[in-house]
This record gives sequence, structure tokens and C-alpha cells, in this order.
Amino acid sequence: MKCNVGKVDKAIRFGAGIAVILAGVAYSSWFGLIGVVLIATAAIGFCPAYLPFKLNTSKNDEGTSCGSGGCGCSR
Repeated sequence: MKCNVGKVDKAIRFGAGIAVILAGVAYSSWFGLIGVVLIATAAIGFCPAYLPFKLNTSKNDEGTSCGSGGCGCSR
């Protein structure tokens, strides 16, 4: 598994995940579970939805190449 989520992307995903979870709780909706997915992809640094579009936001981070394990993908 190759990292494809950069630092800024992770921060946005984490914040959006918290917001979606809170909205799900506020409206008593299962929609909040989508927030868990956003937080999980931020935590592991990999988003499978990026693969078909060949997106990679981690390549913009300096000194955090996946070969060094700096992106958090445990390589």
C-alpha cells in the first residue's frame, strides 16, 4: 500500500471527519459513519478513491517520501 494522502489533505480529512460525525450525532443519522472513514484514511495515509484518478497529495510533502516511512505508511 503506497501513501497517497499528504499532510494538508490529512488535516482537512480529519477536520471534516469530526464535523461529519458531529452532524450525524446532532441529526441522529447514520450519516456520521462517513466521518469515521475520513478519519481512518487520514490516519493511515491512504485513500483508495484516489487510485482510479491517479491522485497523490503526499508527493508534495518535502522529506516525507513513502520510501522513508515519513508519510506514516510504515515503510
